[in-house]
This record gives sequence, C-alpha cells and structure tokens, in this order.
Amino acid sequence: MEKTDVYIDFERSLGPWIGRTSKMVDYYIQEALEKHGLDLTKEQMVVLKKVNDQNGLNQNELAFLTYRDKSSLARLLAKMEKKGYLYRQQNADDKRINEVFLTPMGQDIFQECKVVINKIIQTIEKNIDESEIQQMIRILKKVQQNFSGGLPD
Repeated sequence: MEKTDVYIDFERSLGPWIGRTSKMVDYYIQEALEKHGLDLTKEQMVVLKKVNDQNGLNQNELAFLTYRDKSSLARLLAKMEKKGYLYRQQNADDKRINEVFLTPMGQDIFQECKVVINKIIQTIEKNIDESEIQQMIRILKKVQQNFSGGLPD
C-alpha cells in the first residue's frame, strides 16, 4: 500500500466532535447515576430501557438493538440478573432462545433512572432551541445512514 500524506482538519470534521460529545454524555450519565445512588451503568440502563419497552425480548434481538455482540450482552445480562434487575427464561417453543424480562426491582430502578436521565437531557438541550434540536437529530440520522452501507474501502 502506497503511503500518501492526507491532511485532516479535525476541528472542522464531524467525527471528532461527535466522539468527544458522546464521551462527555457517557461520563455525565455515569456520574449522575452514581450521585443518585443507582447501582447501574449506562449500558445496563440501555438494556433496562429496551426490555422495559418490550418485556420478553429475545436475547439475540436485544443484542442487535443495543449494538452489542451476543457474548458481551450475555455477560452484561448475567451481572444484571445478579443485581435482581431482570431474568432470562427459555422460550417455550424453542429452547435455544432466551427471553429477557424485567423484575419488579428492575422496573423500579428504571423508573428512578428516568428521572436522572431527564435531568441530563435538560442539561444537554439547555440554550438550544427546538428547531436546532430537530436539525441536529436530522443531521445525526444522516450520519448514521452514511454508515449503513458498511465501512469505506
């Protein structure tokens, strides 16, 4: 492969700004959850949200919806089961399929974390008007769509 000198203006490209912002949001979410005494990681919160939206979701679908590989999701679910937030149950028709359900404790902690996340959202959107928020969402959807064809050569 031939070496070429490529100049990238990182301050004027979306990638680094999206990455930095994502890391900041992740950090503040984790800090807020800990500050409010919630024994929950951001990743666990995402799983709780997906299972809350569709209780009984199968584990493979959950991996897809949370952008996780099956083995890392299995480890995450095992930790959450130990905490008492959810349980897995084999599908009655196909024993190879595990369905994931929230426990009452999982439902409670999800309700508590929604209050914390709402405050984070208010902080994120502070001083940004509704039209700018909608424009940002449209732009981020376009960025995501750009990746739907896979990685460039």
